[in-house]
Amino acid sequence: MFQFRFSAALKDFYKPNLTRILNSGNTDNKTKVASRSIGAVGARPASWRRVSGAGCASPFRRALCTQTDAADQAQKNAATEKRKAGILPSLEDLLFYTIAEGQEKIPAHKFTTALKATGLRTGDPRLKECMEMLKVTLKTTSDGALDRHLFKKCVQSNIVLLTQAFRKKFVIPDFQSFTSHIDQMYESAKSLSGGQVADYIPQLAKFSPNLWAVSLCTVDGQRYTAGDTKVPFCLQSCVKPLKYAIAVHDHGTDYVHRFVGKEPSGLRFNKLFLDEDDKPHNPMVNAGAIVCTSLLKQGVGNAEKFDYVLNFMKKLAGNEYVGFSNATFQSERLSGDRNFAIGYYLKEKKCFPEGTDMTAILDLYFQLCSIEVTCESASVMAATLANGGFCPITGERVLNPEAVRDTLSLMHSCGMYDFSGQFAFHVGLPAKSGVAGGILLVVPNVMGVMCWSPPLDKLGNSVRGIQFCTDLVQLFNFHNYDNLRHFAKKLDPRREGGEQRQQHQLGPMDYTSLQKELALAENVWKKVCPSETDEDSSTTLVYRMKTLAERN
Repeated sequence: MFQFRFSAALKDFYKPNLTRILNSGNTDNKTKVASRSIGAVGARPASWRRVSGAGCASPFRRALCTQTDAADQAQKNAATEKRKAGILPSLEDLLFYTIAEGQEKIPAHKFTTALKATGLRTGDPRLKECMEMLKVTLKTTSDGALDRHLFKKCVQSNIVLLTQAFRKKFVIPDFQSFTSHIDQMYESAKSLSGGQVADYIPQLAKFSPNLWAVSLCTVDGQRYTAGDTKVPFCLQSCVKPLKYAIAVHDHGTDYVHRFVGKEPSGLRFNKLFLDEDDKPHNPMVNAGAIVCTSLLKQGVGNAEKFDYVLNFMKKLAGNEYVGFSNATFQSERLSGDRNFAIGYYLKEKKCFPEGTDMTAILDLYFQLCSIEVTCESASVMAATLANGGFCPITGERVLNPEAVRDTLSLMHSCGMYDFSGQFAFHVGLPAKSGVAGGILLVVPNVMGVMCWSPPLDKLGNSVRGIQFCTDLVQLFNFHNYDNLRHFAKKLDPRREGGEQRQQHQLGPMDYTSLQKELALAENVWKKVCPSETDEDSSTTLVYRMKTLAERN
C-alpha cells in the first residue's frame, strides 16, 4: 500500500497558487485537494520513524523521514529518485498499479497486450527504449513477469507517452471499439465485386482484383490495419498532393501558384487544357503535377531530385516502407504518349520555370508516380498531413503549416478526379485517389487513412475505397461540416464512451500536469486517519492510494 504525506509548511507555501486554481468549493475541500496534489512523495516502509517538525521548515526540503543507521544510504538513494520524479507520486508507480489490477507483478505479455489495445505498437519508434529495456529485463526473470521495480525501469524513458495511452488521453480514447466498426466497414466493402483493374499501364494490370486493404494512423500514432496492408503498390496519382506539399514547403504558396492554378478543371485528369491564364488548373491533374515536378529541387540533376523527394517521402512515412518500382516506371514511360503530349503543350505555353528540360521533368514525373508504399506506410503519410506536418510516430516536423493547409484545401476540391464534387459533398474530407487503386484520406486533426484495392470505377477511383470512405462518414461525424455538438445521429470516436467530449491536447503532455491530474483524481486517493500512519496530524496530512476493492 502506498502512503503519501506532506508538511503544513509545504501546504502554506503553495496556498496562493492553489487558491487561484481551486476558486470554488469550501476550505476543507481545497485543503484536501492541496494535500493530494502536493503531498505525494512515495511509500513509507515500516522501519521508518517520524522526523521532528524542525526538519520541515523549508518548503523544498524532501527529507521528511529517516531510517535506521544501517539503511541511511538506501534512504539517500530513494530520496534522490523521488526528487527526480517531483513532489507528486511517480507516474511509473501509478501506471504499474493501473495495469497490475491488484497483483504484485505484471506478466510481460499482459503489458504488451494492454499497450496494443490503446492503439500503440511495440515497434513504435517512440517506444524503442522501453521495448529494448523490456527485452533485456525479461532475460533476468524466470517467470516473464515484472515487479514494480523492474516495470519502472522499463517504462521510465517513455512514461509520459504510456501514461497518455493508458489514461485514454489520445484523440480516439476507446480505440478497440472504434476499430471494431472499422472491421465491419472493411468486410462490407470487401464483398463488392465491381470495377476494372487499370490496364493502360501494363504493369498495373498484373495486380489481383481481390486485393483489399485499409490502414489508419491517428495523430497520436495509434495504428490499425485490415487486409493486405503489407503488399507494396505504386502511389501513382496519390503522389501529386505530396509533391505539391514539398514544393510549397520549399518555395511558398505564392511562388508555386505563379505556375499552377487552384480551381477544379471540370475535365478529365489527362486533358490537354489550360485555364484562361495559360496555367494548369490545379496540381491534382496531370498537367499541374508535371509543372509541380519542375519546381522540385531546381538546378540539380534528376538523380539528386529523386533522392531528395524519396527521402522526404520516408520522413512523411515515419521511416516506414517507401520504395521504387523500376518495372512500373519503365512500363509507364513506354505508354506515356499522352503525358508527353501534355509536356510539349506546357512547353509551348511557357508554363515551366525558365531553363527547364521538359523531357527530363517527364522522366522524373514517371519516377515519382512509381514510388512504392504499403497501406501501412501511406497511412502514416496521411496522418502527417492530418497532424499539421508533424509525423505522429517520430515527432519530426516534416512540412510547414502553410504547405499542409494548402495541400488539404486542394485535395478537398480537386483530389478525386471528376468525382471530386460528389466526394466533397458526401464524404467532406480531403482525399486523393490513384489509378493503382489507392485512396489517401485525411481526417484533419484526427487521423490519416490509406485504402487500396485495384478495381476502379469508370472515373478512375477504387470501388471498395469509395465505399469505405462513404461508410466511414455515415457512421462517424468526420465530415468537415458535421456539427460536433448537435449531430446526434452519428458517433464521435473522439468522445470517451460516447459521453463527455475529450479536450484533446495537441503535442506532448508534460510530466507534471499528468502527475497533478492523477493525484487529484477523487477515485484514486482517500484521507487516512492519523492513527493509521503513526504521524502527527497537526503537521502532516496523509493520503493513501485506494485498493482495487475500495475503488469498486
